[in-house]
Amino acid sequence: MIEIKNIHKSFGSLKVLEGLDLTINTGESMVIIGRSGCGKSVLLKHIIGLMKPDEGKVFVDGEEISSAGSKELDRIRMDFGMLFQGAALFDSLTVFENVAFRLMEYTDMSYNEMRERVAQCLGMVGLRGIESAKPAQLSGGMKKRVGLARAISMSPKIILFDEPTTGVDPIMGDIINKLIRNLHDTLKVTSITVTHDMKSAYEIADRIAMLYDKKIIAIGTPDEIKNSDNRVVQQFINGESEGPITSTSK
Repeated sequence: MIEIKNIHKSFGSLKVLEGLDLTINTGESMVIIGRSGCGKSVLLKHIIGLMKPDEGKVFVDGEEISSAGSKELDRIRMDFGMLFQGAALFDSLTVFENVAFRLMEYTDMSYNEMRERVAQCLGMVGLRGIESAKPAQLSGGMKKRVGLARAISMSPKIILFDEPTTGVDPIMGDIINKLIRNLHDTLKVTSITVTHDMKSAYEIADRIAMLYDKKIIAIGTPDEIKNSDNRVVQQFINGESEGPITSTSK
């Protein structure tokens, strides 16, 4: 579904990605782990075409998006849903309007059809009946789930999750992990999650890739990652302060 070939990305003199390669198979749940600030979200933005690499190519379902024009990108992005780190809800809109936002923008659904689709999506994330609420009335976990309902509203082929459990308590984090896994299995989508939360990674992933020093340094099933003989991987997944990863390592 997604091929990332030798991509490089710098911001001024700061190199963030350097010769990164990654293949994500159709229908799998890929989790990309790594320290905060290592470039995980930058990689995610390349996958959806919000950023273009300085060098290298990104393919989505066989189409190169790294050099695509705005109209081509708009068409390709119709296959994507995304849950942003802070949910990114529009504060002035109701829950219904937030979830229906892309339906209003890109479909010719009637109002009643949108009401039905929004109710269906909210039901899938355990939030039936809150269509008239505003984001300010919701808890952090509820906002994340509304963001997830919006992400699935257009029946995407690919869903991207940017630090989905950040900012919520451990119980809500576990609820969100289960929702992500259940929606992946039910909707038969390709899921890509970036996180530094290993509990989340183990629960969500079919495969885990570790981003370190601007590249993917290890990739495998959760069990393969747990049993990796790579010292960097072991230090990170076990949360150890001593090892090859220093306070300035990314």
